[in-house]
Amino acid sequence: MITLHQIEQQVLTRLAERKVQQPLAQLLASAKPRSPVALRSVFRPGKVNIIAEIKVASPSEGDIATGTDPVEVARGYVVNGAVGLSILTEETFFKGSIRSLGRVRRVLPSTFILMKDFIVDEYQLVEGLNAGADAVLLIAAMLGADRLPPLVEKAHAYGLHPLVEVHDERDLELAVSHGATFIGVNNRNLKTMQVDVGTSERLASLVPGGATLISESGLTSGDQLIHLRSRGFKGFLIGTHFMKNSDPGDALANLLRSVHAHQS
Repeated sequence: MITLHQIEQQVLTRLAERKVQQPLAQLLASAKPRSPVALRSVFRPGKVNIIAEIKVASPSEGDIATGTDPVEVARGYVVNGAVGLSILTEETFFKGSIRSLGRVRRVLPSTFILMKDFIVDEYQLVEGLNAGADAVLLIAAMLGADRLPPLVEKAHAYGLHPLVEVHDERDLELAVSHGATFIGVNNRNLKTMQVDVGTSERLASLVPGGATLISESGLTSGDQLIHLRSRGFKGFLIGTHFMKNSDPGDALANLLRSVHAHQS
């Protein structure tokens, strides 16, 4: 089983290579910090707000949809009701690419985009900024108390929303203590790769009011989303469930129809 530590080490290796090819100072020369998108304009009250993910492979699933065109998947998601997109950019284990994010941004200039990667360095924030990301994923369990706070601060400085991902009470305490207000609860244990949607329900009551709370992983049904919304979740990040379908956008549409059926 691939571990979080192995992924981090591979990310660091690739990062060192990119820094040689294009130092941070050079990357910053083309960076254009911007005003962040208002999260309240993305995650509307009373709605089931879905961030649909473009993920072609993962350590837990292997190849899911390699060979698909991320731009076409993105278009299908937006047309079928996604409030935003999550794009995997880690190259080795998820077979993603920052170039894919850039391509999607050029075609969908106003869509909310989360850069989903194993971010360990300011350099990656600038890469995301230059590619057109609105938000970046920061994993509390991986970064810890030493690395998380400066990356949260840097993300804000560049006009990026840091989505701080947590899985347990310790992660959540770390995130909240350093001012995180955009919090993703990952139902997948990154040590065992096991999924338990109950993780979202357990942690929801511990999150301070006013936070924008997102549930991630293992979500497949309308009743799950409606229930978690009642527990305070403002959005849901879903990828594998959609990407396993030959038409991910259609899978999204079916899930939203299920939500509406439960509400009627």
